[in-house]
Amino acid sequence: MSGSGPAEGEEQRKRAPWGAMVLILLVGVALVRNGTGQSHAGPPQPASAAGPGTTGTASPGAAPAALTYSVASRVRIPAIQVDAPVVPVGLDSSGWVSAPPPEDTNLAGWFTGGVSPGEKGTAVIVGHVDNKDGPAVFYGLGSLRQGNRVEVRRQDGRTAVFQVYGNQVFSKKNFPGDRVYKSKGAPELRVITCGGGFSEEHGYEGNVVVFARLVAVR
Repeated sequence: MSGSGPAEGEEQRKRAPWGAMVLILLVGVALVRNGTGQSHAGPPQPASAAGPGTTGTASPGAAPAALTYSVASRVRIPAIQVDAPVVPVGLDSSGWVSAPPPEDTNLAGWFTGGVSPGEKGTAVIVGHVDNKDGPAVFYGLGSLRQGNRVEVRRQDGRTAVFQVYGNQVFSKKNFPGDRVYKSKGAPELRVITCGGGFSEEHGYEGNVVVFARLVAVR
């Protein structure tokens, strides 16, 4: 795995400019696409969830203020029984985004080249959908719907709570990096895993992308 991020409470200084980050992530998510398709039924795919161009279900009350930088340490998604540690992932020697080790089926990765979850901007958490032994941490990601919550525990002791407003599967050949990763000027989160059709030759055809916005801090 890549090294840890900046010391706690220290502002992250080496984030890629937006345009560069798009190119890096478009290449890097190829590592997340390479599942094995071992489960006969296949993972659930997004159906009627709102697309990212919609506003989704309005959250009650005012949105919380953006948080300062802090390393992500755990992700919980109650609707699909996810409760997993999060490790920092960066770029490998080829400039690709590293993925968590595939042999650990209950492990997610937070991309340290972007913001930390709860900061202003778009944070990114990735994880495998399966491995050679079967389903992995984000196997059920495609079944999330509007209003479901994603909770990210941070090393500063706070938990950033995000509400899902969109869930889509995008082809890897036409992956809309700007639509997925660009900052909306408020704290948002993208959770990404493999998705779409599967073949032994090419693996999964795309990525499931969950779009969520910060609605609470605990």
